[in-house]
Amino acid sequence: MVKNLLKIVSLFIISVAFFSCEDVVDIDLSTAPAKLVIDASIKWQKGTTGNEQTIRLTTTTDFYASTIPTVSGATVFITDGNGIQYDFIETPGSGNYVCTNFNPEIRQTYTLTVIYDSQVYTATESLIEVPTIDYVEQTENGGFTGDQIEVKFFYQDIPNQDNFYLIMFNSSNVSLPIFDVVNDSFFQNNQMFGYLANELEKDDIILFTLQGISESYYNYMNILLGIAGTNGGSPFQTPPATVRGNIVNQTNTNNFALGFFRLSEIDTISYTVQ
Repeated sequence: MVKNLLKIVSLFIISVAFFSCEDVVDIDLSTAPAKLVIDASIKWQKGTTGNEQTIRLTTTTDFYASTIPTVSGATVFITDGNGIQYDFIETPGSGNYVCTNFNPEIRQTYTLTVIYDSQVYTATESLIEVPTIDYVEQTENGGFTGDQIEVKFFYQDIPNQDNFYLIMFNSSNVSLPIFDVVNDSFFQNNQMFGYLANELEKDDIILFTLQGISESYYNYMNILLGIAGTNGGSPFQTPPATVRGNIVNQTNTNNFALGFFRLSEIDTISYTVQ
């Protein structure tokens, strides 16, 4: 009798423990005041005029939010080193501010100004050139295991200067693009390459994008990519600090915006895995 009673009690405890694991736990996370997020990446595709450019304004939101709030009613413009102003006009209610007469010029200096909620945000950068992607090469013995399909694209480093590049891979076999940043410290004036070996299969389509970037943007992206997990840390670890870009609030420096203003010439090439 005692033995049977112990069995019943044990089963009851196990059942309670099992079903309690299915309870949804809502963690009460503190919400910081919303900050302006400025996505101001001016990209000039080789072979185009580059006249149409878009800057997107949003704000930060709480962890559980399903949508990202957009920002309307801001004044956005870019001024070049010759004093010419390019106005970015919002597509109503979208948070996208569009300019249709932008004039990209290599190594020209540009200053971004965003006026929102009585705050003035500015940033200054130069438009960085990029080499042409020369060709793509596929091998069957790539990756860490030495038996994966590996695809490389090659380009000639711009000679006689320190160069920094942003590489982006869009592959039909993954939902999100893959980013990397490189500098020419060990390859200056020589041929360089970017490569992808991400469980590629025949007929996968890859779009390679090469962008010229400044050293400051290179450092910024290095930090972001490290936080995103390429540093080998835990996916649940807390970022060491808020990553600050080059955008400064001229009205109140403590109320800084997130994001980075940068201008890049870009080249792309599409490749189908053989």
